[in-house]
Amino acid sequence: MKTAEQIRIGISRSIGTEKYTRHFMGLLMTDGVVQLREDADCYWLIDAIASYKRTEEFQIWELKVDLEKKTAVLTMKEDSDKPAKVKQEFEYTNFPLDNVKFYLQLGSIDGVNPAYILMLTNEY
Repeated sequence: MKTAEQIRIGISRSIGTEKYTRHFMGLLMTDGVVQLREDADCYWLIDAIASYKRTEEFQIWELKVDLEKKTAVLTMKEDSDKPAKVKQEFEYTNFPLDNVKFYLQLGSIDGVNPAYILMLTNEY
C-alpha cells in the first residue's frame, strides 16, 4: 500500500480515463478508480459500492474514515444536499485517507449499452 500522500497525489492526477475496467459485479471503473484500488489496497471498498443494486442515474459515494479508531462509514446520496440512502459502517479499516468520494453515473461507453460508471470526482 502506498502512503496517504502518494495516494492523494494519484487522485489529484486522475482527470480522465483512457480505458474502462469492468468490475466482476458489472459496473465499469475509470483508470483513477483502478489505480486507487491498487494504491490503497481497497478492493473491498469498490466491492462494497458495486454490491448495492441502486436505480438512481447519479450517485455520490463517500467513505469517511476515523484514522485514530480505524473505523469508517460509507454513504450514498443522490445529491449532496439530501440525506444518505445507503449507510454502511466498517468496524475496521486500514484505508489511509480520512475520506474519499466517488461518482457513480449511468452512462454508456459505446453509445448503445447502458452501464454504471464509477469515477473519482476529478474524472467527472
